[in-house]
Amino acid sequence: MVSNTVLQNKINFKVWLFALSLALASCGSSKRAKQAKMERANTVTSVVSYSKTYLGTPYKYGGMDPSGLDCSGLLQLSFMRYGVELPRTTRQMSKIGNKVKLSQVDVGDLVFFRTSKTSRRINHVGLIVKKTNKTIDFIHSSSSQGVMISSINNPYWRKSYVKSRRVIY
Repeated sequence: MVSNTVLQNKINFKVWLFALSLALASCGSSKRAKQAKMERANTVTSVVSYSKTYLGTPYKYGGMDPSGLDCSGLLQLSFMRYGVELPRTTRQMSKIGNKVKLSQVDVGDLVFFRTSKTSRRINHVGLIVKKTNKTIDFIHSSSSQGVMISSINNPYWRKSYVKSRRVIY
C-alpha cells in the first residue's frame, strides 16, 4: 500500500511539472510575440522610407512608376517592394486589413478620404508616416501637387477623412 506522503509527493510533483510547462510555454509565445512585433516594425519602417523616395513625383492617374503615381499606385508600389500585396484601387484597399480608429492609428496604417463633391465613394488613400500627440502626417499623391506629406489636422483632410485600416500586423 502506498503511503499518503508518497501519494502527496507525486501529486505535488505533477502540479509543479504542470506549472513549469505553463511557464515555459508562455515564455515561448512571449518571445514569438516580440519577434512578430519587431518584424512588423521593420516592415513598416521600410515601407514608409521607400514611399518617401517618391516625394515630388508628379501625379498621374493610374500611374505606378517614377514618371507618375496616383495615390493607390504609390501605396501598392511601396508595400509590394516589401512583400505586402495590396489591391490596385483605393476602394478595394479600403476593404482589407483591420479597422483602426483615428485616435489609435499608427505609422504604417492607411487613411482613407472622400474628396469628391459629387460622389459618396472613398476615392483617396494615404499612408501614415508620422504620429505625434499633436498631429498625424500621411504621404499620398495629390492630383495638384504629386507625392507629398500632409497633416490630418489640415481642415480639408479632417473634413474628408472616412476611416483607417491596418494592413501590416
